Amino acid sequence: MTFLRDDLAEEVIGDLEEKFYATLKTRGPFRAKVNYWYQVIQYIRPFAMRKSNTSPYNHYAMFQNYFKIGWRNLAKQKMYSAVKIGGFALGIAACLLIALFINDELSYDRHIPDAERIYRVVEVWEEEGKTERGIWFQAPFAKALKDDYPEIEKVGRFNSSELFGAGSGEFRRADQLENFHEEGFVYADQELLDLMNIPFVYGNPAHALDEPNTIVITKRKADKYFPGEDPVGKFVIINGNDAFIKKIGGVIQDFPKTSHLQFDFFVTLKEREFWPGEQTFWGATNYPTYVKLLPGASSAELEKKLSSVIDKYLLPHWIASGRADAEELKKQTTFELQPVQDIHLRSANMYDIASRGDIRFVWLFGAIALFILVLASINFINLSTAKSANRAKEVGLRKVVGSARGNIINQFLTESLLFSVFSFVLGVAIAAIFLPNFNILSGKQLEFPWEAWWFVPSLLASAFVVGILAGLYPSFYLSSFQPIQVLKGNISRGSKSSGTRSTLVVFQFTISIILIIGTFVIYKQMNFMLNAKLGYEKDQVLLIQGTNTLGDKIKTFKNELKALPQVVNATISDYLPVSGTKRNGNGFWNEGRIKIDKSVSAQKWVVDSDYIKTLGIKILEGRNFAEDIVSDTSSIIINQSLAKELGLKDPIGKRITNWTVYNVIGVIEDFHDESLSEEITPLAMVVGISPSIVSVKVKATDMQEAMGSITEVWKKFLPHQAIRYSFLDDRYAAMYADVQRLARVFTTFAILAIVVACLGLFALSSFMIEQRAKEVSIRLVLGASLKSIFNLLTLNFVKLVLIAFAIASPVAWYMMTTWLKDFNYKTDIGLEVFFIPGIVAVMIALMTVSYQSVRAALTKPANSLRTE
Repeated sequence: MTFLRDDLAEEVIGDLEEKFYATLKTRGPFRAKVNYWYQVIQYIRPFAMRKSNTSPYNHYAMFQNYFKIGWRNLAKQKMYSAVKIGGFALGIAACLLIALFINDELSYDRHIPDAERIYRVVEVWEEEGKTERGIWFQAPFAKALKDDYPEIEKVGRFNSSELFGAGSGEFRRADQLENFHEEGFVYADQELLDLMNIPFVYGNPAHALDEPNTIVITKRKADKYFPGEDPVGKFVIINGNDAFIKKIGGVIQDFPKTSHLQFDFFVTLKEREFWPGEQTFWGATNYPTYVKLLPGASSAELEKKLSSVIDKYLLPHWIASGRADAEELKKQTTFELQPVQDIHLRSANMYDIASRGDIRFVWLFGAIALFILVLASINFINLSTAKSANRAKEVGLRKVVGSARGNIINQFLTESLLFSVFSFVLGVAIAAIFLPNFNILSGKQLEFPWEAWWFVPSLLASAFVVGILAGLYPSFYLSSFQPIQVLKGNISRGSKSSGTRSTLVVFQFTISIILIIGTFVIYKQMNFMLNAKLGYEKDQVLLIQGTNTLGDKIKTFKNELKALPQVVNATISDYLPVSGTKRNGNGFWNEGRIKIDKSVSAQKWVVDSDYIKTLGIKILEGRNFAEDIVSDTSSIIINQSLAKELGLKDPIGKRITNWTVYNVIGVIEDFHDESLSEEITPLAMVVGISPSIVSVKVKATDMQEAMGSITEVWKKFLPHQAIRYSFLDDRYAAMYADVQRLARVFTTFAILAIVVACLGLFALSSFMIEQRAKEVSIRLVLGASLKSIFNLLTLNFVKLVLIAFAIASPVAWYMMTTWLKDFNYKTDIGLEVFFIPGIVAVMIALMTVSYQSVRAALTKPANSLRTE
C-alpha cells in the first residue's frame, strides 16, 4: 500500500496479512480476498496518507526540463521536426477551415425566436415505389390549417412564382425615372413576418403588410434608395409599371447569412388575387406554408391529423374536377412538418426557390478534415517510432538511474505537446492565409470568430488534446524499452515497429488514392454533363432579362433585334431549359377521358412562334406555331414523352385537354429541360407571351459587335434601365455548381492528402536509408550496381503503395457508384479511372523516395565505413 505513511506501513501490512491467512483457513479464498481489500479501503483516510515530498517548485522544474529537452530534440533534427510540424499544421489548417464551414452550415435559422415551434409543411407523394416531396401548396391551404387545427398558433405563407420570376424585378422610387434591377421579391402575408418574428427598423411590426398594395423592404435596400430617411409611407414602383405602385409599410433588419429566407422585398398578399377566384382555388400550388405551434403542442400528433385536409378540401376538389384517380391520389398523399432549422441542410430533392445546403456535404467535409488530421498524426507516430533507436539509450540510462516509466511518458507527451502547439500556431496562420480561397471553394463568406470568447480557448484545448492523442502511442512505446536490453545493444534500430509503420503508410496512401479516384470520376461526370447532347442548342444564345418592363412594345423590340445582321433569331419566353426560369406543372388527358383516365403530369410552357427555331429544337412530326394562323392560339406542341404517356401513336390532329382543349399540331424531340440528374419528363408548349426574358441567337463571328448593336436597340426602348443579360450555356453550366464545387473540394483535399502522405514518406525513407547506409556501402564495395541499390531502397515503398491501391479501388468504386445514382444520365466508371490514379500514386511515391535512394547509391562507401 504505497499510499500509507512510512511509520504505519509495516505494522498495517503485517496485521492485514495475518488477518488474511486467518480468514483463508476459516472462510475460504474468496471471502479472504474480499475482506482484505475492504480493510485496505478503510485505510484511505487523510491521517494515514503519505505526504508528498515534492514541492510545486520541483514540479515546475521538472516540466521546465521536459520542455528544454524537447526543444533541443526539435532543433537538433530539423528535417524530421519540419515534417512533423508541417504535416500537423496542414492537417490543423484543413480542420480549422472545415470546422468554420460546418459551424456555419449547422447554425442556419438558429437565430429565430421559438425556432423549435416553427415548421414548414411538406407534402409527400408515394407512387410506384418512389417518394417525392414538395413545399408548394394551394392559396387557401394556410387558412384551412389555421381554422381546423387549434394547436397551430400562426400560419404564414409566401408566393415567389408570380410576377417576380425569370429574372424580372425592376425597382425605383416613385419620384425617380431610372429602374434598378433587384432580386429577392416575394408576396407574403403579414402573419409570415409575425411567425418568423422578424425585427423591424421602421414601421409597425404588427400591421406593416395589413393594407393592400404595401411593401416591406430590408434595411440595406432602404439605405440604398432612401439614405438617411425613414421610408415608411413613401411609394415605389416595381417593374416599370406606374399602375403597380406600392407604399412602404415597414423596414426590417437584413436577414442573417445563416437564414434560409433571403428576401429583400415583401409585397403584401392582402386582397391580392393573381386571377379571379385564385385565393379559394384548390387546384394550383404556389405557396410555401409555415406553421408555428402553441407551446407544448406535438408536431408528430399534428402530422397525423393533417390528413383531414385531404378528406375535407382536396378530395372534394379532385372529384368535382372529374379526376378518375381521386381516391388513389388520397392514398398516395401525406404531410410532414419539417423543423425550420432543418430546412437548409435537409431539403435535398425538394424543388425550392433557392439553393440549399446538404447534410451529406457537411459529413463529407467533416470526414475529409478528420482524415487529413489522421494522416498528419500518422507522420508523427511513424517518425517517432522510427527514431526509437536514437532515444533508446536515453530511455535506458534514465531508467537505470531511477526514473519511473511515468516520468518518461510525461517527457515524450510534453514533446508531443510542444510539436502540437507549434503546429497549431502555424496551422492557424496557414488557415488565415487560405481562408479567401476556401470561401471560393465552399461558396461561403466565412471569417475567424476572433471576438468570440470560446474561440481561442477552443484552439488551446484542441492543441492539448491533439498533442496528447498523437503522442500516446510513441510515448508508451518508447518508454517500454528495458534498460538491460538497451545497454546490451539489443534494441533494433527502429525496425521493431516497422509493421505498424508500413500499415500506417498504407492507410495514408489508401485515403489519398480514394480522393484521387473520386476526383477523376467527378470531373468525368462534369465533363459528360457539360458536353452531353441536350436536344437543343445552348451555344451563342443571349438571354436578355427584365424585358417585362417593355409592356406592349416587347414584340417590336424582338423584331428589331431579329433585323440586326449579327442576330440569327429571337424569341420571347420566360420558360427555358435551365434552372431559375419559369415552370408550370399541369395534368393532361386525352379529350373526353378526364373522368376515366389518370392524369399525365407535364410541364406547360408559354412560348412564341420563334422559340423552337431559336433554340434549335427538332420537330419530329407536324409543324411549328405560325403567327398568321389564328387557330394556333388553341393549338399545342408536345414532346415525345407526353405523346407516349398519353398513348398517342399518331398524335397530329389529336385533341388533348388541360381544362382547355388543344389541338396537337406538332411533336418535338425530347430535350433536357432540367439538369441531367432529372429524367426527361412530358412537356407541352402553347403559344403566348411570357415577357421577362428575350432569348437571342447570335452569329458566332463577332460577339462584341453583336452586343454593341443589341445594346443600342435596348437603349432606344428603355433609356432609363440598364441592360442585363447572360448566356444560355453559362446558365446551363451554373446548374452544376454543386458538382463543380465537389470537384474542387476533392481536388484540393486530394492534393493536400498526397502532400501530407509524401512528407511522411520522404522523412521515413530518409531515415530508413540512413539506417541502411552501411549495408548500402558494403553492397557497393562488393560491386552492386546503381540500379540494384535503387531497387533495394524503393521496392518496399512501391509495394506499400500498390497494397494501398488494391484496398482503395473497391472502396472508391462503391463510393462513386453511390454518388452517381443521383444522376439519371451519367458517365461510366471505366478501368482508366483506377489505373491512372494508381500510376499517379506510384509515380508520386517513387519521386518522393528516389532522391534519397539515388543519393545513397552515389555516396562513397568510405564515408559510411570509416568508423568500422
